[in-house]
Amino acid sequence: MEQIIVNGLYMGAQYALIALGLTLIFSLMNVLNFAHGQLYVIGGFMTYTVSVKLGMPYIVALISAGVSLAIIGAILEKFLFRPVIKKSVREESTMLLAAGVAFFLDAAILLLFGEKQRGIPKIVDGVFNWDFIIIMPYDRILIGCLAVLIVILFIAYMQYSKAGRAMRALAQDKVAAQLMGVNIDRYSMIGFALAAMLAGVVGGLLVSITGVNLGMGGPTSIKAFMMVMIGGAGVIPGAIAGGFILGMMESVGLTVLSDFGDITYLVIFASLMVFLALRPQGLMGKPWG
Repeated sequence: MEQIIVNGLYMGAQYALIALGLTLIFSLMNVLNFAHGQLYVIGGFMTYTVSVKLGMPYIVALISAGVSLAIIGAILEKFLFRPVIKKSVREESTMLLAAGVAFFLDAAILLLFGEKQRGIPKIVDGVFNWDFIIIMPYDRILIGCLAVLIVILFIAYMQYSKAGRAMRALAQDKVAAQLMGVNIDRYSMIGFALAAMLAGVVGGLLVSITGVNLGMGGPTSIKAFMMVMIGGAGVIPGAIAGGFILGMMESVGLTVLSDFGDITYLVIFASLMVFLALRPQGLMGKPWG
């Protein structure tokens, strides 16, 4: 049981980071970013390129991935999503745009990095072994701790910084925030860049554990949407809760259901459908309408 909990917390910390970026974009712009998983994949490949191909230290590669994805996110918001949101009268337009961006990024990833699995050497060698009750490689412990630290820093930034307060105001009431002098365009771009950076950092963290390949974008986006639905769309604490809940469900499923074949996600999806039928707004979200 202790091993299941530790594994669930490890996965949940990284899932929470992925969900935070997606829910931030939704709360600021009411956009379901189907390309979020592709941003995660680009972050992993960027980390691999800087670390392995250029021979730079891992921390430099991770920072490079975060900064690069923040720039990509700002460009996507300014030149694609912002014009569509301003000119379109239907919310479906942004969904179609996000899907198109996802396909475009898949093609760009294939062209730039290829379709092969890529990974980097272990950051830290060795395995933590507590009386054979809890066994965890040190690199996973380090990655999990970094993920938790980034979640804490993100919450502090949103709570205490000027930009964070402005973004929270936009998420609550755009009209009121604009009347109080908040620049919607500026802080929407900052929010999109921050969300893309979080996705890139998670990709950079996990490239040392699971590696990265072209096909990971879609499944990552699906997991992100699952976490947001569990916690409540547009609710930052809900995204964190959804990430840890999904991580724990995966850990339990992969351990308990291993004798029944690969049905973990079948059970998770079935449980999610039942949950949403009973509480469609998620754990912390407000009822729609």
